Formats: sequence, structure tokens, C-alpha cells
Amino acid sequence: MTNIFTERRAVNFFDTKKDVPEELVRKIVGLAANTPSSFNLQPWNLIVLREYNEKMRLQKLAMNQPKVSEAPVTMIVLADREGWKEGNPFVEKLFQENIKAGTMKEKQRKWFNNVRTKLYGQSNEAIQAFACKNTGFFAMALMLAAKSLGLDTHPMDGFDHDGVRDEFNIPDNYWIPLLLSIGYFDNEKDLPPPKWRKSYDEIVVNFEKL
Repeated sequence: MTNIFTERRAVNFFDTKKDVPEELVRKIVGLAANTPSSFNLQPWNLIVLREYNEKMRLQKLAMNQPKVSEAPVTMIVLADREGWKEGNPFVEKLFQENIKAGTMKEKQRKWFNNVRTKLYGQSNEAIQAFACKNTGFFAMALMLAAKSLGLDTHPMDGFDHDGVRDEFNIPDNYWIPLLLSIGYFDNEKDLPPPKWRKSYDEIVVNFEKL
């Protein structure tokens, strides 16, 4: 069985002759949509770039990294900082879906609003953490979903955040945690050996006093 956790790599070179069909992109996003999130609020969106000129507009704002345009698909991953707020259309849709599923009742609307506000809306730090941590789960799921379907990816945070926001007319409520290129590794290039990773004993910590 393929181990997508160890075989997933952030590849720097994509095969420009191999496309990723729209149907496959939809499968990747559909699989990643199963990602868990706070109260199932799913505060994420994507801008999917396929046209060369669109990708070049992004590449110029991403340290001119060639993989942005060489990959068949590059996504701008968006984290909605207002994805917890009353009045957000997806918050309302979620509430209605919960009513249909029998997990909530209309009389719980005020409670649901108050608890979201208390957990996620008390400070700019809480708002940012809500948006980015949940969207981070989704971004990782996108990478694993792509690998499970035989594709490779590369996440990037080396870009001009405000420049990308302006270039693609992205509303202020969105933060852009990363860009994600998706395609097939160029087998004419060398894939470096896997990078060092922390061990179990290096990851697990305890701050209590003895």
C-alpha cells in the first residue's frame, strides 16, 4: 500500500507536458473537503489558476518561483477571517444544515452565535488563528489528496501577501496562508532525498515542574 505520508514531497520541478484535468482537480478538492474544522465552519476557499498568464501574474509576486507557472495548476489558498461571524452566508448555511440533520434547533441560534464569538472573535489574534489553523488542516488535506491520486505538490509561503491580494482583487476578510502548486514531478530532474524530520522524542514535550 502506498504511504502518502512518506511519499508526499514538496517537489520543485513539474512536468509541463502533463496536464491535470478539471475532473481531477475537483476530486482533490472534494476529498480535502472532508477536513475537520471548528464547529464544521470550513473557513476556506481557493482561487484555482490554470492559464499561463494568470500563473505568471502570481509568479511575479512569488519570488519568481518557476514552479508557480510550470505546474498545471496553482492554487491561492484563502482563509476567511469572517468565517465565524453571524451573517456569513456559510455560517447560516451550516446552521440550516444542522437543523435539517437534527443536531441543532432554531432556538439555539443565539447560543451558537455567542459561542462562536467567544471562541473566535475576541481578538485579532483569535480571529487570525481561527482562519489559519482550520485552513492549514484543509491545505494539508489537499496535498495528501493529490498524492493519493498520483500527483505531486509544493506549498509556498514565499510571496508578497498584499501584492497578491491586490492583483487578484481578494477581499480584506481573507488571509492567504499559502500558495499550492499541483502537477506531476518532472522525472528528468533529480528528487533530493527526504529531509530531516523530528523524532517522537523530539516532538513530545512536558513543561510541568518535577
